Amino acid sequence: MSNALLSSLYPQHLATLQARAAEALRRGGFDHLLIPSGTLHYQAFDDRDYPYAVNPQFKAWLPLTQAPGSWLLITPGQRPKLVFLQPHDYWHVVPEMPSGYWVEHFDIEVIRNADEVTRLLPSVFRCAILGEAQSALGSYVPNNPEPVLQYLEYHRAFKTPYEIEMMRRASRIGARAHRAAERAFRAGSSEFGIHLAYCQIAGQDANDLPYGNIVALNEHGAVLHYTHRDRLPPTPVRSFLIDAGASFGGYASDITRTYSAADDEFAAMIRAVDAAQLALCDQVRAGTNYARIHLDAHLRLAGVLREFGVLRTTPEDALASGVSSAFFPHGIGHGIGLQVHDVAGFAASDAGGSIAKPEGHPYLRLTRTLEPGMVVTIEPGIYFIDMLLDELKQKGLGDAVDWQRVEMFKPYGGIRIEDDVVCTDGEPINLTREAFAQG
Repeated sequence: MSNALLSSLYPQHLATLQARAAEALRRGGFDHLLIPSGTLHYQAFDDRDYPYAVNPQFKAWLPLTQAPGSWLLITPGQRPKLVFLQPHDYWHVVPEMPSGYWVEHFDIEVIRNADEVTRLLPSVFRCAILGEAQSALGSYVPNNPEPVLQYLEYHRAFKTPYEIEMMRRASRIGARAHRAAERAFRAGSSEFGIHLAYCQIAGQDANDLPYGNIVALNEHGAVLHYTHRDRLPPTPVRSFLIDAGASFGGYASDITRTYSAADDEFAAMIRAVDAAQLALCDQVRAGTNYARIHLDAHLRLAGVLREFGVLRTTPEDALASGVSSAFFPHGIGHGIGLQVHDVAGFAASDAGGSIAKPEGHPYLRLTRTLEPGMVVTIEPGIYFIDMLLDELKQKGLGDAVDWQRVEMFKPYGGIRIEDDVVCTDGEPINLTREAFAQG
C-alpha cells in the first residue's frame, strides 16, 4: 500500500498537533511538552513482561508503536525531537532505526541506554510530561497537568485528514479479516479456529490488535464482551457474532457483524437490525447530539423487536419504561481513533466539565454534539440475556414481552452490527462499509 498519500497528508497533521500543543502549554503555563513512549511492565514475582502498549499521546505524533523507552520533546517554534532508544541487546529484537515519510520532520537522537535521555531533555520544571507513572525516569516524572490534558484530549476528537486515512487503512485490514472469519464460520470452525483465521488474514496477533477479539457462536453472542473462545464448535451451530478490529500505524478500527447459519427468522432479524443501523449511521452529521442517536437506536430496535413479535408494547413505551434496555443494554457507540474507546467522550469544552448521560442509560460512552472530523462507532444490538430478562419480570414489566418468542430466539444469543463513521460538513463517511465494498 503506497505511502505517498500519507506523506502528503502528514505535514498538515503535524502542524495541527504543534498548534494544539502550543495552546495547551500556554494554558498550563509550561514551555515544553514531554511524552514518553511507555515502558515494559513486569509481572509481579516474575521476569515476564506484560504486552507493551505505546502511550497514545506519543503515537498521535508519529506511527511508531514499538519503541519502549523513547521520548518526544515538543517545544513551540522548534522542530519536534525524538529521543529513540535502540539498546545494545542480544536477548531481544532491537527496534529498527526510524524510517518512512515522517522522519524528515523530526530531529532524531539515538540512545543506547534509557538513562541517557536525561542529558537531551530540558529542565523538568518547565515541562508538561504526559504518560503513565511507570515511565518516570529520574526527576522526569509524568505530571499530566489537567489544563494540558483537557485541551489535547478534547481536540483529539477532531481527526485530521491524515488520521482519517490511517483509520481507513485499519478498516480495510479489519474488513478483509472479517471476511475470512465468516468463511471459517461457514466451514464449521470453532470460536478459537475462527479467531486464528481472523488473525492470520489481518496479519496481527493479540498484541497487535486494538482489542481482544469477540468471537461468539450461538448463546455466547448474548455475552457482550465474550472472549473465552471454545476450542470445539457447538452442535448445532446456529449463529455467529464477531466484534474484532485491526490496527494501522497506531490507529484502530472496530467492526462487528452477525450471521445466521441458515436463512431463517434470525437471519431476517439480522437484516432488520442492519437496516436500522444504516439509518443510524446516516445521523452522524454535524450538529447532531450523539445521545439523540442512542435514544433513536432504542426506538428503532424496539420497532424491530415488535415487528418480530418479541415486544407487545410500542417502541415509545418500551424506551420510556426501560423495557428496550433489557434487549439493548449498552451504548450506541463511542469515539474511536488512537484508542478504540477514544478519550473525552463527555467533555463539555477544552477547559473541562462534562456532559451528562441520558437518565437510565449508564453505559453510553459519548455525549458530545458531533462536529466535522469526529469519528464514532454506531453499534446497535439486540440480545437475549437471561439476567436482564429476569429483571424485567421482577419489575412487573413482563407483560410487554412475548416470552415464547424470546425462547425461540435465545439459542441464537444476539445481534450486533458496528461501523466506524466519520462526521463531515455533509454526508457521513462510513469507513467500514467502504472497506467491505472494496472486497
